[in-house]
Amino acid sequence: MLCKKYLILTLLFCFTQAVSAEPIAGEISKREESEPHITFEPSHNITDILQTPEEQSTEPDIYFNADELLTNQKEQTIEATGHIEIHRADLTLYADKLIYNQQKNTISAYGNVILTEPNGTKIFSEEVNLSDKLTDAEMNEIKVIMRDGSKLWAEHFHKKANNNKVMHYVTYTPCDCCETNSGKSPLWRIRARKVSHDAKNQDMNYNDAFLDIKNVPVLYTPFLSHPDPTVKRRSGFMPPKIGHLTYLGNFLQINYFWNINNQSDILFSPLFSTDKKVVFGGRYRGYSQNGYIEAEGTYLNDENPQRQNNRGNLFLTGRYELNDLWVASTHLNYASDSLYLKELSLKNDDQAWLHSDVMFERFNGRNYTALQAYYYKLISYDLRLNDSTQFKHMKYNKPLVLPLIQSEVISDSFKNGSYFKNDFSIASLYHADGGQSQRASMINSFNLPWTSRFGERYKISASVKTDAYHVEEYKYQKRQKGYHGNPVRIFPQAGIEWKLPFVKATETTRQIFEPVIVGVVSPNADNKANRIPNEDSQDASLEDTNILDLNRYAGYDRNDNGSRISYGFNWNTYGNIMGRTSAFFAQSYQFNKQTSFSYDTDNTGHFSDYVGRIYAAPADYLDLIYRFRLDKQDYNLKYNELAAKLGTNMLNLYVSYIYMQKNKNASEALSERNELYTSLHIGLTRDWSLNIYNRQDLVHNGGSLEHGGNLIYEDECLMFVTNVKKYNSNDPNFNDSYEFTFSFYLKTLGGLGS
Repeated sequence: MLCKKYLILTLLFCFTQAVSAEPIAGEISKREESEPHITFEPSHNITDILQTPEEQSTEPDIYFNADELLTNQKEQTIEATGHIEIHRADLTLYADKLIYNQQKNTISAYGNVILTEPNGTKIFSEEVNLSDKLTDAEMNEIKVIMRDGSKLWAEHFHKKANNNKVMHYVTYTPCDCCETNSGKSPLWRIRARKVSHDAKNQDMNYNDAFLDIKNVPVLYTPFLSHPDPTVKRRSGFMPPKIGHLTYLGNFLQINYFWNINNQSDILFSPLFSTDKKVVFGGRYRGYSQNGYIEAEGTYLNDENPQRQNNRGNLFLTGRYELNDLWVASTHLNYASDSLYLKELSLKNDDQAWLHSDVMFERFNGRNYTALQAYYYKLISYDLRLNDSTQFKHMKYNKPLVLPLIQSEVISDSFKNGSYFKNDFSIASLYHADGGQSQRASMINSFNLPWTSRFGERYKISASVKTDAYHVEEYKYQKRQKGYHGNPVRIFPQAGIEWKLPFVKATETTRQIFEPVIVGVVSPNADNKANRIPNEDSQDASLEDTNILDLNRYAGYDRNDNGSRISYGFNWNTYGNIMGRTSAFFAQSYQFNKQTSFSYDTDNTGHFSDYVGRIYAAPADYLDLIYRFRLDKQDYNLKYNELAAKLGTNMLNLYVSYIYMQKNKNASEALSERNELYTSLHIGLTRDWSLNIYNRQDLVHNGGSLEHGGNLIYEDECLMFVTNVKKYNSNDPNFNDSYEFTFSFYLKTLGGLGS
């Protein structure tokens, strides 16, 4: 079982390692900073305290400082006093007095004994005794301060020759306090009468352990055992989870971890509920040198006649490197119905689509090849209720893509910097309504980037795109009879890009202003939309990210026909103190008023709409990005997107706004979207913080889509989080329902939540 949560035991174990006779590590003071008052010959002397004879030839040197050294030949002892410092490898030992008995091979340190470990842990004691060839160690009244500030006390510590360790009357806390017996008590602590470490079986055992909160015992166990920190994984039960869901009622989830081997494990997590009996769940993880696979899922037999009987989900991801060139990967996401994930509050419960894919990729220098297959499942209840016609169309028209093959081959550069680029794509799509299409596309292009002696930057491109299709049952219009055929297209295109950056620099700022002009020449060729279905270019949009591209479509099924000139500018300013601000603004002029892309984006006429982007981060209290699209005639906003964070870490406001005008010409009609998201973070005190948020639909009769917040308390040793969320759904099962969760954490130990 994973044992990171039991950090108290980790800390105890790390401390006991420090006093063993084995090599010890820690932060040391450099020898040059403290030259020794006395130097010993490499023969039998006090520096042997941290070395066994067989180690002396290979172990690090030991540096020893002391104010005074006394040798008793009769008693065969060596006594050092005054500001004793011993540095060995990464361990440092400080003491007021040190006695080494050569006959008994024992060592005792007295007075202000401090051991410093490599991770920053410090151990304090008044007396340390080492015996039995330095394999047996005892310390009394010890205090340990860990690297993270956690503290531990014990009345007695004993390390035996078999490497077993025992501590008596132990107290541990990560909370702020001076001493456990002082007036200020820690917020919480753990006490145990006895803590022992079984080195052979790698177990930590507790006797009479208490959890105290403000000195009040709230939890007691007579015996507790778990793996020691050297055990990274071991089979066993993990903390259970309790809670309540409207669909399940009250539930208890049991978690059992099975460590199959160091590379794979299984988590069994059945959930026992009052209303639905048992929900079977689990997770598998397997890792190898070449890849991994992770899978999790649940299954429920629902006897409710209004629900599907066999309900469940499966989420699987995997990746495997077949050889130095080929990589295989997969994502499988499945849910039995559109309500299952939301009713059980499972992962992806807010998704409208679940998609699954299988992919084989080849990487070879600058060349790339991918073989893919995709499957989609629609699970949006809101879409079904808002637009049942569109829901049915999308549900029964969703494609199965098998296969999708893409390849990109880029030649080596010639002396003038030019190169050839060849793109190949093959796609086969099958729809549930019987429609299908197979496409083979090839784009051969020549590219020449060039910079003039005056700083002008050019890029010349020329390409020819060839498409061949096989189409069955394609209906361009709803009442049209299904088309069968094998259409072919050839589409040439050429373009040139020109940029000229102007730079202005002062002692505190640097500005770059760069005008950009892109010219594109291509025929006004018909896209043959009545014979070629649009499968991968439906989401056409004119925006700042694509207005300067030669092909503004995202896919292959539509060509960006017609000649045009695009022009705009980039402006950036950089300050030594005030950060960065940038802006982009552009427009296109097309020689043909009616092109495929202009129609799909509802942007007819010679001139396109204006698009732009503004980014501003002048100081730590402001981070803003704004993107827009302005109508070319009345300057009304057709697209408007804003994301801004204003304020400091103690008080800040985040605003995200998006407006998208309805596009009636798109292949899939896109409705108007007008949405505002706001969140406010308030640091009430050093330990308390409040976060609230709201997602608002600003269209007519929209209202709040979701709102909520959380209240967080966090100090050096304790944290609890309270979350409240209201999700407004058109589904009557979820409308006007609240989700409430509470989580409580004892830092370094773990926590619980519901």
